[in-house]
Amino acid sequence: MKQTFTASTIEEAKALAAAEFGVSEEKITFTVVEEPKKSLFGKVKGEAKVDAEYTETKTDIAVKYIKNVLSAMGIANVTIEVTEIENGISLEINGDGFEELIGKKGELLDSLQYLASLVSNRVDREYFRITTDCNGFRERRKTQLEELAAKIANNVKKSGRSSALEPMNPYERRIIHAAVSEIEGVTSQSKGEEPYRKVIISSTNPRRYEDRGGYRKGGRGRRNDRRKGGSRNSSRGFDFTTSFEKEYKKPKPEDSMTGAGLYSKIEF
Repeated sequence: MKQTFTASTIEEAKALAAAEFGVSEEKITFTVVEEPKKSLFGKVKGEAKVDAEYTETKTDIAVKYIKNVLSAMGIANVTIEVTEIENGISLEINGDGFEELIGKKGELLDSLQYLASLVSNRVDREYFRITTDCNGFRERRKTQLEELAAKIANNVKKSGRSSALEPMNPYERRIIHAAVSEIEGVTSQSKGEEPYRKVIISSTNPRRYEDRGGYRKGGRGRRNDRRKGGSRNSSRGFDFTTSFEKEYKKPKPEDSMTGAGLYSKIEF
């Protein structure tokens, strides 16, 4: 992107370029085409003219995109603080009323993060990771999920029965898996298809529980109608009773804790 700017001074021309491109002057390459001239009596004649050239980076594209989206939503005074992280950037977003709109689970943050990643990664095929946050929301949500994982895990250890959490995105599932991995006597895995993929927490020492008809190991059932041609259907181990759970497929690679960051790579 290249454009010529004219003003009464070189400094003013550079400021106009920075405002037009929406970035700081340090990110723009300037070439002075013409400078104002002073007469013998010190009077300035003419104008300053500079050529300004700016090449958008993935960071600039992501920031500009998010600001445009929030502006269209009517959010004023938007500020985005950029912090470099491994393979990308973290964006701290703030604006009038923005925090109230991000949702209980940070749905708006997740959407902005996903869309900004798509837009910025179109520049080239090199992956560029983008995360979004607002006033420490991600850390607070992480704490909530860790507490939830501990509570469910303790219940599973006591009952010996598996427990399925509500559907979560890959980022939140990894937090659950990490928390469960620190608790003895339980294990976790993800099952299902997006967006209904969820974490199942199971005991490593599941109990055998009684048949509803009264059957116990070593004893007889209370129902006599099973004697002829019937079969006892006692539940052993852990059983997902709904057809929805039974149709879940094997865990996906993105739920593996090995070598995975909190955000999975977006494939094109």
